[in-house]
Parts: sequence; C-alpha cells; structure tokens
Amino acid sequence: MSTQHTYRVIVRGTWDGLTDGSRAALLSELDEHGLTGMRFTPEGSLTYDRALKHFSYRYVIVTDAADGDEMAVALAEDQAGTALKELGHGYRALHSTATDMDTMKVNRKGR
Repeated sequence: MSTQHTYRVIVRGTWDGLTDGSRAALLSELDEHGLTGMRFTPEGSLTYDRALKHFSYRYVIVTDAADGDEMAVALAEDQAGTALKELGHGYRALHSTATDMDTMKVNRKGR
C-alpha cells in the first residue's frame, strides 16, 4: 500500500470563444465565483472576475505520493477541462501549480 498525499492545486486559464449565452451565464453567477468564493475543494472552486478574461479553479487532490505533484496537476486539469466543457464555456491555456500539504513546512511564532 502506498502513501497518499494531499495536494492543493490551482488551475489557471483564459476564457476563449465565449458565446453570448456563456457570457450571460457567467456574469449572472459572478457573485458566487468572486474572491469570496476562493476555497480549495475536491470538486473544485471556480473563480473569475467581471472582465471574463481569466479564471482559476482550486482543487484538493489526494493521490499517491510516489506519483508526485505531476499527477495531482494532471488530475486537476482534467477535472477543470471536463467541468468547463459540461458548462459549455470555451477556454484555453491551462497551467497549474500544486502544493503538497503533507510536506509543507509550517513556521510557528514562539509565545
């Protein structure tokens, strides 16, 4: 049995070829996807602003530590792409960063 690690992955991208319907849908849900909606979840948290130029998804991905952050990034990008296709929104240029929460060092201030 291999060790599982928890990764926080941020997938960033650019909206591309949004239809009028997509723009209207995204703008109607803007309050749900603004700065206050930024959180890491297993199902992903989509954030964007009124300009509709860029977006980001925040994921919590649990995978084998031996696979490293490359697997976490691949899984998160796949989930983001699938979610955006299901919503019918065009996008391009996905790029991601991952943080292994199990190896992250926490500096605590002394009392």
